[in-house]
Amino acid sequence: MKPFKLSLTLKIWLTMSLSILITIIFSFLLSNLFYEKLYLKTVEKSLFREGQNLASDYTGGPLTGEFKEKIEWYNSKTESEVFAVNNPRELSACLPYEIDYETLIGEEERKRLLEGEIIRKVDYEERFDRKVLAVIVPLLDENRLEGIIYLYVPLATISELTNDFSYMWLVAGILFLIVSIYIGTLLVKKLTKPLLEIKAAARRVSDGDYSARVSASENDEIGELASAFNQMSSSIQREDERNKEFLANVSHELRTPLSYINGYSEALLTGIVKTEEEQKKYLSLIHRESKRMNRIVGDLLELSRLDMDVYQIIKTPLPLAQLIEDALQKYTLTAQDKGLFLKFNLDPDIIIEGDEGRIEQVLQNIMDNALRYTEKGGISVKLEKHEEGCVLEISDTGIGIPKEDLAHIKERFFRVNKARTRRDGGTGLGLAISDKIVRLHGGRLVIDSVFGEGTTVRIILPVMELNQ
Repeated sequence: MKPFKLSLTLKIWLTMSLSILITIIFSFLLSNLFYEKLYLKTVEKSLFREGQNLASDYTGGPLTGEFKEKIEWYNSKTESEVFAVNNPRELSACLPYEIDYETLIGEEERKRLLEGEIIRKVDYEERFDRKVLAVIVPLLDENRLEGIIYLYVPLATISELTNDFSYMWLVAGILFLIVSIYIGTLLVKKLTKPLLEIKAAARRVSDGDYSARVSASENDEIGELASAFNQMSSSIQREDERNKEFLANVSHELRTPLSYINGYSEALLTGIVKTEEEQKKYLSLIHRESKRMNRIVGDLLELSRLDMDVYQIIKTPLPLAQLIEDALQKYTLTAQDKGLFLKFNLDPDIIIEGDEGRIEQVLQNIMDNALRYTEKGGISVKLEKHEEGCVLEISDTGIGIPKEDLAHIKERFFRVNKARTRRDGGTGLGLAISDKIVRLHGGRLVIDSVFGEGTTVRIILPVMELNQ
């Protein structure tokens, strides 16, 4: 049985709804509590003030009829119950039920009243058969307690008010909950819509459709996520196109030598080649094409190791001028055989931190191209200081590179003159390898060329800072 799974939309919706519900319940309980407590406090203060004002009319001695009439008059005008008591008999006469002085105040309360303290009570009064909020004000004549003013409000009245308040809160809370859930649902849909788009686009990318994009109109984290997804998708698409192009180029490059090897070996096996001289010629061609395949595979493995950082660059302090001079010595005879000049102008004070073998490999790739495509004139090599460190400049007077091809010249297998490159044995990977090595040294490789006039390759590298 497949386990039940909550979607992100449902999780957000449930979280928002639960939060709203908890907030409403908590607010109701808290406001109900505060309302009742604050209301009780307000009523208590009001009774306290009323009792003090009424007691201020007492001038001492036994309670007079005039004073009691004032209290009765005030009782008829106020919402609270107010009466004055000086003995049990009078109290029984003014109330419709039996009550005496002692039932209203106990011995402990009597002592407090004798000290002039106004007593506050929230309790069930058996004689009133109800729970009341009461204030008892003493009427003192010197040290004698001549009577009391008893003010009270039945708590049932307050409960009715709080019940009305609760019903209003309940109705308002339900309406608020409905509206909040409706608005929350709209917000959840708005929030999760781009996420659902990203989910659908991610599935398309996983199925191989790298053109999938999502709208990134929101200027928030989700918008940033959408932009990041689009950038990722674009990168994957570019990489996929590069891989397809790379595989196509590899297939194309290997197909030519394989077809030669297959054709020449078949000619040898079928006996078409009769003379020993022709056999040697065909074997020589097979050997040449196999060497070419070996170079292509070797360069591909080299690029793969450099791309995956498997091959570690071991940097040591290198006097660059000496390294260049030693590396280019082997090209002197080749240049002379072709009738080309080879000039050097190297600053001997430049020291870099680099991998000697890799730097020499870069020089070899560039010099091979320069000699291969230069038929007259020659090659100039210059090393000097640069604002970014140092620059090694290799210029030739060869056939040059068309302007439209310069942007692609460092791409793998890219050739300006494919026929000539095949004949001369190039793999189309030398500049790609060189560019990668230079970048691993923290530098950059720049190529400028004028078609029909020549090419200049500049290798800009950081230099070591020597302590003075």
